[in-house]
Amino acid sequence: MSSSLIILDLNGNYISGSIPSSLGYLSKFSFVSLFNNSLTARIPPSLGNLSSLQHLDLYRNQLEGSMPEEIGNHPSLEYLQVSGNKLSGELPASLFNLSSAYAFGVVGNNFEGMIPTTFGNTLPNLVGLLIGLNQFKGPIPASLPNASKLYIIDMSNNKFNGIIPSGLGRLRGLSVVKLEYNQLESNDHSSWQFLDALTNSSHLKILSLLDNKLSGTLPQSIANLSTTVQWVTFFNQISGSIPSGIGNLINLITLTLGSNLLTGAIPESIGKLARLELLNLNHNMLTKTLPSSIGNLTQLEYLRLENNGFEGPIPPSIGNLNSLAKLIIHENNLNGNIPKEVFGLPSILILSLAFNSLTGPIPSEIAGWKYLRELYFLENSLFGEIPSSMSACVRLEVLDLSSNFIQGTIPPSMGDLKGLIRLDLSKNYLTGKIPEALGMLRSLEYLNFSFNRLVGEVPREGIFRNTTATSLQGNYGLCGGVLDLHLPACPHISSSEKRRKLRLPLLAILLPSMVVFSLILFSILYFICKRTNLIKNSSNLKIMEDVYPKVSYAELVRATDGFSPANLLGIGQYGYVYKGSLDNYGYTTVAVKIFNLQQRGASEAFVAECETLRRIRHRNLVKILTCCVGIDSKGNDFLAIIFEFMSNGNLDAWLHTEEMEHLDLTKRLNIAIDIANALCYLHHECETPIIHCDLKPSNVLLDGDMVAHVGDFGFAKLLHRVVSNPLSDSDPSSPVIKGSIGYAAPEYGLGSQVSTTGDVYSYGILLLELFTGRRPVDKIFKDGLNLHNFVEMATPDRIMEVIDPNLQRQFKDEAENEIQSRRATYECLISILQLGLACSKESVRERISMTNATVELHSIRDAYFEVGF
Repeated sequence: MSSSLIILDLNGNYISGSIPSSLGYLSKFSFVSLFNNSLTARIPPSLGNLSSLQHLDLYRNQLEGSMPEEIGNHPSLEYLQVSGNKLSGELPASLFNLSSAYAFGVVGNNFEGMIPTTFGNTLPNLVGLLIGLNQFKGPIPASLPNASKLYIIDMSNNKFNGIIPSGLGRLRGLSVVKLEYNQLESNDHSSWQFLDALTNSSHLKILSLLDNKLSGTLPQSIANLSTTVQWVTFFNQISGSIPSGIGNLINLITLTLGSNLLTGAIPESIGKLARLELLNLNHNMLTKTLPSSIGNLTQLEYLRLENNGFEGPIPPSIGNLNSLAKLIIHENNLNGNIPKEVFGLPSILILSLAFNSLTGPIPSEIAGWKYLRELYFLENSLFGEIPSSMSACVRLEVLDLSSNFIQGTIPPSMGDLKGLIRLDLSKNYLTGKIPEALGMLRSLEYLNFSFNRLVGEVPREGIFRNTTATSLQGNYGLCGGVLDLHLPACPHISSSEKRRKLRLPLLAILLPSMVVFSLILFSILYFICKRTNLIKNSSNLKIMEDVYPKVSYAELVRATDGFSPANLLGIGQYGYVYKGSLDNYGYTTVAVKIFNLQQRGASEAFVAECETLRRIRHRNLVKILTCCVGIDSKGNDFLAIIFEFMSNGNLDAWLHTEEMEHLDLTKRLNIAIDIANALCYLHHECETPIIHCDLKPSNVLLDGDMVAHVGDFGFAKLLHRVVSNPLSDSDPSSPVIKGSIGYAAPEYGLGSQVSTTGDVYSYGILLLELFTGRRPVDKIFKDGLNLHNFVEMATPDRIMEVIDPNLQRQFKDEAENEIQSRRATYECLISILQLGLACSKESVRERISMTNATVELHSIRDAYFEVGF
């Protein structure tokens, strides 16, 4: 090696081993960049000998140990980036004296200790302070605002306490303030002054303070923040009302004030937030009627208002929200009819109006919900008949109309809902026979028709053969069915009028006795079956306890602050996911998946997920840490899995919120490769090949360094051999798993077996979504148009018309610099979209393998980086 070298740039070359200490003897090095490799061991102190060092980038390796004191001995060091490693200990004091530094990044390590009180004075040129996802504690230094050039402050996921310095308002160029997941406090006017001061930051875009210890009254000054603000999140214990001036924040894209103690009404001025895509006000104490101006939010995709005290009717103006995918307003005091305009929402996926006082019939216009997956109308006062037009909701998976006053018969056309998984019509006034067609629904896993007035013979096929998943009690006119239902035999119809007349009085005497006897017998057998099921499952659960260290229910209660709503990360098919802390087990922050054992199949899903995850180890798969098999405080069975906590949430949230603008081409490439690496491992490198079966952005989690991890293996299939072609002679025991709408391979809908090619299809759709920003169920896709042919028609000559607008802006910025950069970006985008199309071919035989896709992705990224990115 020559000592005359000035630049060492070996990014993304998968270099392993340690950093050689001899590197420190090349004293003329001013630029050292080794990010995105596999370097291990410690950072050699000899790097302190690089007297001319200005740029040191060791991002995204596996370096361990402490930061050498000697690194801080470079007065000329301007850029320091060691995020995404396994470094620990306290940062040496010398690092806080780098007066020339403009970038300071240590995100996603295990550093601890306090930040010096003089921090802002000794680092006056700092532009980016990136220290999130560590173990720093103590107060935020009051001197921090003295670093007057600060643009980004990310101190999230630490243990900072005390108040937020009001001096932050002096940072006029401040754009991003991320202080979530700490222990910061406020409870009076003085400790809330930081929010008043931030109204002076005219470039502020992101203000995230969720999951701290903020309390007291929400200052009205929140409405005076800069109009540049796009993201505001507060999950705490804040009281007061939403200020009427909130409509001043005209560029807001995400407003999350859920899980607080807010009271009063939603101000009419909310309708001025024309760019809003996510509005979350759930779990507060808000009251009054919903403002009609909410219908002005035409870009809104997610509206969550559940668990409040809203009253009055649902405003018809909600029908204007053509982009709305999720509308959740359950557990309020809403009344009146459901407006027909609501049934005209073209993009709705999930609608929950449960636990209100809504009345009136279900309009036939429900047929317009072509993409609807989940519908919850339970616990209202709806009446009339179930419209036969509901059969047009062909993607419906969950339908719950229980506890209403619905009359008439069950339409036979409901048998057209081929994707239905859960159907609950219990506690209504339904009459007539159960349609035979419902027994043909292969996907149906739960059916509850109890406490209606149904009569006639019960079907014997499909779900009706599974007595633990079928509830029919309280329908005294039902008969027949499989023996395990323990219903009375259907009477034989004689041709003799005389015999019929003789039988009727006898039935009048015996029928009540038979019903009482049947109910008693059913109860006894139900208890025996339930007990047998429990014993059967307990052997499987014992295996889980032997494989993983056991955590108790009490420990999880403490870890999640009593399963506090403030710690709720998400809700899945089988339960809830909470954020928690298990310090006693060495896990500061974890994700706790609680299984709802009232949900059919939950215990089996628990065992299946443990069984799958214990077989796999890969950096791009979510890691299971431990599990809990025990009894809760009420004496009920309790199951939970504890996973690594992913601080950046899921990919779906990044793709469809304002965070998308932070996903540049390089980040998206890295995420795409991470996912491909995971699938390649599952398909070809496991001892027992695994097919994921439900790959989609919401099942891809991102850690603090934006490394992608594939998770949620509830539908995964372990194969003794990989089925490379689902149309061939495949494993006959493999069930058909449809996956999620838009991502599931088309052959699954035709009854084909699961296969690696099905995962490849899902990956191709995900890849197209990642670079176009469009969901496969986007409202523009109708009349035969889908995401695949939408991209195919534009490739290769018109790709700039379909790629994400944020990537278009990056392309334009590069075009102003040099032609070479522009060409490299354009060719990269073409190659990516062509690869996504190759993976998502409708024909199974035309799709490429995951191995070839992974190799191609690495080649695309290498070619892009060769130009100097």
